[in-house]
Amino acid sequence: MFTLRLVELPMPTGSRNPDVLTSWILDSMGLIRRKPGQWGEEEKNGALHRILREALLVDPLKGWNTNELGDVCGLSHTGTHHQISKLKSCGLVSNEIDGKWHVYVLRGGSISAAVSLACSQARAILEIRLSELSELVNSSESRMNVQAEEDSTFTITISEPGPRKDGKDSLDSFVYDLGLNGERSTKEDTLSRDLLFELSTRDQATTILSLSDRLSESRSRINRSIDRMRSAGLIERVPMVSRIPQDLFSGIMRQHAARGEEWLMSRGGLGRLHADVSGLLISEANSGTLTIEKVQKILSKVDIDTQRVLLNTIGGRMPYGVRISGSDADAVSEKVLRNADRTLRRLKSVSQRLDEALLQ
Repeated sequence: MFTLRLVELPMPTGSRNPDVLTSWILDSMGLIRRKPGQWGEEEKNGALHRILREALLVDPLKGWNTNELGDVCGLSHTGTHHQISKLKSCGLVSNEIDGKWHVYVLRGGSISAAVSLACSQARAILEIRLSELSELVNSSESRMNVQAEEDSTFTITISEPGPRKDGKDSLDSFVYDLGLNGERSTKEDTLSRDLLFELSTRDQATTILSLSDRLSESRSRINRSIDRMRSAGLIERVPMVSRIPQDLFSGIMRQHAARGEEWLMSRGGLGRLHADVSGLLISEANSGTLTIEKVQKILSKVDIDTQRVLLNTIGGRMPYGVRISGSDADAVSEKVLRNADRTLRRLKSVSQRLDEALLQ
């Protein structure tokens, strides 16, 4: 079964070192989870790196068996089989039977050809899997009224559909195959599935606290699952603009009672607003007649960024929520595919550079 874990990394700009380029490709395809800095100098180039650099990149179409790969790379038969299985599952290596041996070649006869084939396959499979969202995501134009924060680093697992497990439906398979459950989930853990369903059917963003209450799960577990879906481009983090008047009202009244009008105008930030706006807020606070509705009306002509700064200066925090990343299933799919295409283009570019470096 084809499985590729795409990890968006900065390109190794300007580097022509084959070892650096090989490591970058392996990291970007999710084949190495631990970075070189976590190991001693002698452990920088691991087993996969050695298999490529000392065998498959040296003679891509030789037809390497596990015994020969083990001799070249210093691995046991079991260790070699384990590593070569990773290269097969992500589409870089293919094999055939030659007598009693399985022999392996780099697809297309070069690293650039192998990466290009793997990227084409990954893109086609991802598009097929994302089409499943059409039955899940409710269309809502109002959902996208507020601009989202910048995306986190793109990471997604791309797996072709496999046999459905007993008691599981297509949504369970979708969540599992895209790596949204995480690496330590159990078969009974349906949190990511429940979160994706909940957010796909909502017209507006919601907070982590609200999701925690609704699903009876801890906020830390909710956050971890949301982070995985944000990395995959399925979920976005957005400011809860509708909550700003409520939080500003609470902050102004709390600071007015504790520190007074002078502090609010100076360190509290009201002095940065237009005199008419700040004066009206102070006047209403002094008389005790300030309400959430009045705060919203008074600040209606003040831009959102200024309101966010004001909320920070009076000791509040901008409330954030999460939502599905598009107004409908097609928009969500387009965003995920756009992120994936960016990473796939980088893989193709670096693999071509690696081929050129190997010829020198």
